Amino acid sequence: MIQRVAALDIGKAEVVCCVRLPSPAGGKRRVQEVTTHSTMTRSLTELANRLVELGIERVVMEATSDYWRPPFYLLEAHGLEPWLVNAKDVKHLPGRPKTDVLDAVWLCRVAERQMLRPSFVPPRPIRRLRDLTRYRIDLVGSRGAEKNRVEKLLEDACIKLSVVASDIFGVSGREMMAALIAGEQDPRVLAQMARSSMRRKIPALEDAFTGHFDEHHRFLLARMLSRIDQINADIAAVDEQIGEHLVPFGDAAARLDEIPGVGATAAAIIIAEIGVDMTRFPTPGHLTSWAKFAPGVKSSAGKTMGNGATGHGNRYLARALGEAAISASKTNTFLGARYRRLARRRGRKKALVAVGRSILVIIWHLLNDTDARYIDLGPDHHDRHVNTETVKRVHVRQLEALGYHVTLQPAA
Repeated sequence: MIQRVAALDIGKAEVVCCVRLPSPAGGKRRVQEVTTHSTMTRSLTELANRLVELGIERVVMEATSDYWRPPFYLLEAHGLEPWLVNAKDVKHLPGRPKTDVLDAVWLCRVAERQMLRPSFVPPRPIRRLRDLTRYRIDLVGSRGAEKNRVEKLLEDACIKLSVVASDIFGVSGREMMAALIAGEQDPRVLAQMARSSMRRKIPALEDAFTGHFDEHHRFLLARMLSRIDQINADIAAVDEQIGEHLVPFGDAAARLDEIPGVGATAAAIIIAEIGVDMTRFPTPGHLTSWAKFAPGVKSSAGKTMGNGATGHGNRYLARALGEAAISASKTNTFLGARYRRLARRRGRKKALVAVGRSILVIIWHLLNDTDARYIDLGPDHHDRHVNTETVKRVHVRQLEALGYHVTLQPAA
């Protein structure tokens, strides 16, 4: 039992703190103190100082939206040991009254008996890198949404540029759209702006630019393209900051970059989400389970229940691993061969999850050992390590199921 423990029930405007201490008289009955504080910095600082004076060994709080961040970081700065716990681990008993005070008391009672486990909160340098990589993902999403609006606007004006050009935001496409904004309406003039390989499509471009592009479309297109250019500039600035924050982890990022499908951007995202200290994950299985890249096991009375779904984990990490798995599946490597073997038997989606899990296991080994380097096993790894006796039994069993008597004789 933890002798000096505190628990916080966090809201947007108030924090309810419950502190449980040993009895000053040496009795069995413990001392309990419940106080309410504002979430303003001054009030939280006073709370932190009070907890330090009481010699609190551990402070536990639920992950409530983003409201947990200020108390957690402030308590951490005061040398305390804050724990962020999953709300599902602190479920209240049915029929029990629920208030902020009772929530804090219940959380404190559960925490003092060490019935909770902390969530993964990375150190400050990783948190800052994570802020940048997540913001970059949001910016890329905003840029994609704006590009979709441009394509819809052109469709509204009967401009079928996207039918002819695979990327309407390339050099040729941007020049053509700039001419549309400038007032050019002649399809032949617009088509002649095509460059390199697109010049073979000039007749199709002339048909594509035969539409009804008016002043209304011109105004909206100018705003949309301006917004895209601004987002591109923001992404470039964020990339520069990511590069600076990634310098202390440059060696780890370079080693992750050697994995097929994992590029420089994906390596930065992975480090930002899981950090480089693998002592938090004792084995690769712990990491894949935390990331929800391993199917849940539910068994009772000798029967396995459920559909083997992995569940929902860190969506930023899942996205990076998913994109890496898709890229690796197209390569002539061990991971590419693994994807193709699994896709034939289990389908493409399950194969991608399995390859993503394999990439995560490789990442754990590379980060756990600073001297480790990625060595590809080769696309023929499974063929070279196949058990011939197992293959023989499988084929014999299949032939016997078809009604044949099989006799095997070694070739001369």
